[in-house]
Parts: sequence; structure tokens; C-alpha cells
Amino acid sequence: MKNLAEAVMAAKRRFAEAGLADAAFEARYLVGGLLGLSNTEVFTGGDRLLTLAETAKIADAIERRLRHEPVHRIIGARDFHGLTLKLSKETLEPRPDTETLVEALLPHAQQIAAQKGAVRLLDMGTGTGAIALALVKALPQLTAIGSDISRDALDTAGANAHLNGVADRFSTRESRWFDKIEGCFDIIVSNPPYIRSDVIPELQPDVRDFDPLVALDGGPDGLDAYRDIADGARAFLEPGGWIGLEIGYDQKETVAAIFEQQGFALIDAVRDYGGNDRVLLLRDVAQGMSQDQSQAKA
Repeated sequence: MKNLAEAVMAAKRRFAEAGLADAAFEARYLVGGLLGLSNTEVFTGGDRLLTLAETAKIADAIERRLRHEPVHRIIGARDFHGLTLKLSKETLEPRPDTETLVEALLPHAQQIAAQKGAVRLLDMGTGTGAIALALVKALPQLTAIGSDISRDALDTAGANAHLNGVADRFSTRESRWFDKIEGCFDIIVSNPPYIRSDVIPELQPDVRDFDPLVALDGGPDGLDAYRDIADGARAFLEPGGWIGLEIGYDQKETVAAIFEQQGFALIDAVRDYGGNDRVLLLRDVAQGMSQDQSQAKA
């Protein structure tokens, strides 16, 4: 019967032989995640004997990782902006860079809350619910709708709302962009599919083979979703409201131009942790000016 330390070393050896980057970290994280242990508990609990069921579970997980299935998908959950989010087959695994979008929008959401007492947010293509739930968790005055074309994703987002204690301020809607959305929102946010169709086969197998295609493929030029959002956003945005978008590293100018053609102005562009353009914040030019003038008079 193996102990915990032996299981971690075996995983590390297999990962290193396969050429996986940071084999030691992945081994600790995978084994700890499967057993519900923190990194500290993995370090300090090396003598813990594993049951036959635990040993078999770890062995199966190692084989899955060697087939390039991401560690977090094997575990079934990922941490994001202080939340624990369950993953499912039809949800994109939330990446740390997407936290940049949450951080960029939070000050504006706080300002709206201070002015109006409440904030309504629409998260389109919500997936796990990561963006909406992080903002709901951070701001008690904020309520959110997460929309998606995938029922599996909506079920997962709803489960994550319950898991993180914010189900009373988060609801879901099955919709392709604005098709089945009603009402107006202070913030419209999206991390839409933005990878060019012809690039999909060239992606790393961890992404290409395990993230849902519908959450990756942005059409021939990667911009289809942005056009759809820009075309419909005005009818659903409150005066003075904000649009927050995640973009590909080379899409800042093209996405901004799409929205400018619909009367929106790029207010801010934010880079991710790697220094790449990642987030655009936009406002309706006419609505924004009208709202600012009203606040100035008040």
C-alpha cells in the first residue's frame, strides 16, 4: 500500500518523463486536489497511507493528465478570484487572466452602487459563471444574470452560485447573445469566443481537446461574437452603463473599431498579468455624455 509521498513522487516521475512543464507542482496539485488536501497538507502528510480506492483514483488521474487533460478538469473544479468553481464538459476553464476583467469592472460597479443603490449586470456566455459570480460576491448591491446557449453551462453556473453562497443574487437565462434577454443593465460583460476558426487545430491539446469548441471559435476572423454584442448592446444598456469585454492579445484595435461603429467609445484598455491587451471597457457615447451631464447638474 502506497503512502501519500510515494503517490506524489510517482506522479512527478511520470509527468517529467512525458515532458510536462512543472511536473512537481502538477503532481502535488493533482494528488492533493483529488484527496481534498491543501498544498501544506500534501507536504506535511507524506506518511498518510492511501486506500486502494484512492490509489486507483490517482492512477487513473495520472493517465488522464498524460493524455493532456488539464489538471483542473480532472479534479473538476478551479479557484477564480476567491471563488471555487465547478467545471463541466461545456464550460470553458476560467483562466487567471480573466480576473483582469473582474478587477477592471469592480470600481465602476462600486460607483454605480454608490449612485443608484443597486447594480444590474448581464454576463453573456457565462460558462461557469466566473465573471458574474466574482462581481456578485465582491459587491452586495449587485445582481446578475448569466446567459449562455448551453444548458450544461447554465446548470454549472447555477450550481456554482449555490456553492459560493450567492444564488439569491444570480440567475441564468438560455439565450444566444441578446435573443431572449429582457430589461436593461448597468453593466454588460462577456468573455466571448475570439479565436479564429483556422487557428483552432493549432492550439495546445490541453485547450483544443478539452475546452468546448463553441467557447473558443470566434469565426473566420475571431470577431463574430463582438459584432453580435455591439449590434444589440444599446437596447439593453442603462444610460451611463458600461460594457466590459475580454479580447485576444491582438484584437484591441479591431474590437474597439467594431464598437465605435455602433456609437460606443473605448474608455479604457487593460493588460493582463503577462502584459498583453486583455480587457476593453466601453460606453455609449451619447448615453454616457447625457448621464455625466445629469450628474454634474445634480
